[in-house]
Amino acid sequence: MTTAPLPHGHSAARPTRWGIRLSIAMALAACAVPAMAMNPVQQPADAAMPATAASLAPLDAVAPVDLASPDNAPLAAQIAALREAQNSPSTSSRIKTVLQRAFALLGTPYRWGGTSPERGFDCSGLVGYVFRTIGIDLPRVSRAMANEGTAVADRNALAEGDLVFFGKRGRVDHVGIYIGEGKFLHAPRTGRDVTVSSLTSGYWSQKYLEARRVAAGT
Repeated sequence: MTTAPLPHGHSAARPTRWGIRLSIAMALAACAVPAMAMNPVQQPADAAMPATAASLAPLDAVAPVDLASPDNAPLAAQIAALREAQNSPSTSSRIKTVLQRAFALLGTPYRWGGTSPERGFDCSGLVGYVFRTIGIDLPRVSRAMANEGTAVADRNALAEGDLVFFGKRGRVDHVGIYIGEGKFLHAPRTGRDVTVSSLTSGYWSQKYLEARRVAAGT
């Protein structure tokens, strides 16, 4: 390659080398475009929009889900469980109202001290909010709620709408609403949403302490 002398000792070959590098870079970029098209960038899971009852597939398409582990059921399966309880012939009209309200709150975020859908719920905040829809005012904390209504001594005798209590060493520190078929609705803990869990096996079965009936039939 011939070069023409330039002032300050530079050569005309330098722009040529830069031109070659630019051409290589452009060629590499062009090759990368189809690769990106074949492998589109995946959005992180945390960036996905939260599921809501309106955005779910038909419930008939939902496969059976194991609710034994804490808070692991897809929202569609939780809704299916609530609908089953709500449609039970043994469910009174008052409890149907409780379940309907609970249905609407699935997926609401947990928030310590929360008592509303807008601010989120803690466990007792959720229970108190739901039961106010049928005119029952409950104490603010789960330990005090455990003194309300009538005790249900036999776990097998639980009915929809009963309050179920959990804790350790006999001390209540959590409450939920029994919805039938060995399942209950609750606001589990920070980082979780209002959900349905199993009372018959797994984590919450081991933490179960007692139950109270605060809403009679009719």
